[in-house]
Amino acid sequence: MTMKSKGIHHITAVVGDPQENVDFYAGVLGLRLVKQTVNFDDPGTYHLYFGNEGADPGTIITFFPWGKEAYNGKIGDGQVGTTTYAVPPGALEFWEKRLERFSIPFTKSERFGEKSLQFEDPHGLRLELSAREEGTSSSWEPGDITREQAIKGFSGATLFSANAEKTVELLQTVMGFEKVGEEDGFVRFKTAGDTANFIDVKLGAVGAGRLGVGTVHHIAWRAADDQEQLAWKTHIEKYGLGVTPVQDRNYFNSIYFREYGDLLFEIATDPPGFTIDEPQEALGEALMLPKQYEKFRSSLMEELDPITVRKLE
Repeated sequence: MTMKSKGIHHITAVVGDPQENVDFYAGVLGLRLVKQTVNFDDPGTYHLYFGNEGADPGTIITFFPWGKEAYNGKIGDGQVGTTTYAVPPGALEFWEKRLERFSIPFTKSERFGEKSLQFEDPHGLRLELSAREEGTSSSWEPGDITREQAIKGFSGATLFSANAEKTVELLQTVMGFEKVGEEDGFVRFKTAGDTANFIDVKLGAVGAGRLGVGTVHHIAWRAADDQEQLAWKTHIEKYGLGVTPVQDRNYFNSIYFREYGDLLFEIATDPPGFTIDEPQEALGEALMLPKQYEKFRSSLMEELDPITVRKLE
């Protein structure tokens, strides 16, 4: 059976202070906070989601904010090394000035014919803005960011693998990615989707990663629905990789497996989406709890540090 991934559904990372997280991704980058909820496995920790106005797959980055005193991780093999966002052509000059305005150091880069700005968030997560024609312009225009400059969603990601050769093989033979280039020690793949669809794999090891603040926990790929997700589960298991049972994540269903290079992959369904428990116009405004934690709302509200989306000067 031939299967082809449509690209990234979401990326999940570990960060520190939750208000610093909101200030950067909503205040500086201009993403929409589309969901406040809690970690299913640790309800005393937020799970925050940022994306475009409609909270569409391929735009969503999610965070577990472990707090100010949490230990730092180390970016390395077995992790997403860089998360890349797409911005409209001609918008990079605006973002250079915006990063300078907020005293965020950046470097300019070019790979596979694409110009980009590389920088880190306040907790050390590596990010990149890449100018790209593909993808729908964002209609979320916070502050002085217009749709001519706003982040569209993911362009892709760079993977650091403990076994790059096997990861490359998996992306091609199991996930159905198409190899489209090789340059400066990176192999580029394109998925079957038209957004969030470019994946670079760094050839050669960079040293073992360690999960903690400033690192990506996992990358999730799209499944159109539950039926396709089960087909992916069967397909992946045929290659000798262990896949978890389906996990209900409220806004999507998930399966997980660790690929040959130690990266944690998830396959997440597009539905039901983020409007199942609050209307689109109010996304991210209130703390939404899974049903099993609703009875603990009062105590959780006391435990979680309050957060707010605010305009930064």
